[in-house]
Amino acid sequence: MNSSPRYKALSLFSGAGGMDIGVQDAGFNILAQIEIDKHCCNTLRTAREREKRDTKIVESDIRAIDPTEFRKGLHLEKGELDLLFGGPPCQSFSLAGKQLGLKDERGMLLFEMVRFAEEFEPKVILVEQVKGLLSAKGSKQRKGEIFEKFLTALENAGYSSKWRVILAADYGVPQLRERLFVIATLEKNGFSFPERTYAPLEECNGLFSYKPHRGIGSAIENIGIPALKIKGTTFYDREDSHVDVTPDRDRERIAQVPEGSYLAAQIHLGQKLLRGLKSKDTTKYLRLHRDRPANTLRCGEIFYHPIEDRYLTPREYMRIHGYPDSYILKGPIRSRTGTVKNLDQHRQVANSVPPPLAEALASKIFDYLHE
Repeated sequence: MNSSPRYKALSLFSGAGGMDIGVQDAGFNILAQIEIDKHCCNTLRTAREREKRDTKIVESDIRAIDPTEFRKGLHLEKGELDLLFGGPPCQSFSLAGKQLGLKDERGMLLFEMVRFAEEFEPKVILVEQVKGLLSAKGSKQRKGEIFEKFLTALENAGYSSKWRVILAADYGVPQLRERLFVIATLEKNGFSFPERTYAPLEECNGLFSYKPHRGIGSAIENIGIPALKIKGTTFYDREDSHVDVTPDRDRERIAQVPEGSYLAAQIHLGQKLLRGLKSKDTTKYLRLHRDRPANTLRCGEIFYHPIEDRYLTPREYMRIHGYPDSYILKGPIRSRTGTVKNLDQHRQVANSVPPPLAEALASKIFDYLHE
């Protein structure tokens, strides 16, 4: 963490606070967090209380907030905010989704970043999105149209933008998660993205000082207590969130899958266990490998433990994402056959930015502001 005076930041679409952890660790003081999901807000409140911060947490639809009144409530003049950051809901642009773009109202939330920037006039803006935004179509059905509109809106507000698709594994996160990051600064953009510090093993050949990508084994080992087995959906408040929600039938099926493989590849098992899985179903019933980074943690599917016949727990998801063990999730832990309103704990993690990656970006922003 930087020891210089802390800069002021505002968090939009805060979620469970993954990006916020990294921004704080880089030396920023987060004045407020805006989030609509009630379970995420409870997670944020718990973190605030444990860390004895005075961050204002606003549980609201961001579209219902007047930026002018909000700025005045934070006792800020225009231009006094150093960093505005957030990761608007990305399902509209996700390559794994229907890619409805601006036809989906969630896609419009991206432009809330611009609405708040126009009022606060922050020195720097940090936005996280899925890389599908780069090819998302707008009203003219042209690929990249929405991203161009977003950059143009930032430019019209006085900002110069740089962007990059970043692999979380390149920054020490044991996960092959690719996301688009946009950094916008007032007037000329002199920001430089942080250089990667990790790489695939074949690139760690002595010419570069990279460390090999981390496997998940080093992240999820030594949790210290067995995963607690539960049935059904529950608001379980065990602070470690190390809870196993695997149904017996799923446990039986994953037992047939070797480490690092997936159920659909086990064609010798027959349809009784495969049950309609196709060869393309490479992430369903996927057992991770201890020596490799995880696939991108997703909301719809939970991956399996490398050697135990169960789904990963929310705590193991947090370990793979880079959350500190002191961080506590609030809200339901969903069984694989159940549903919950708002976000359950696995999805709180999967929706968030890995804190170590957020810290790497925010530290470069801190240095940019300091210079």
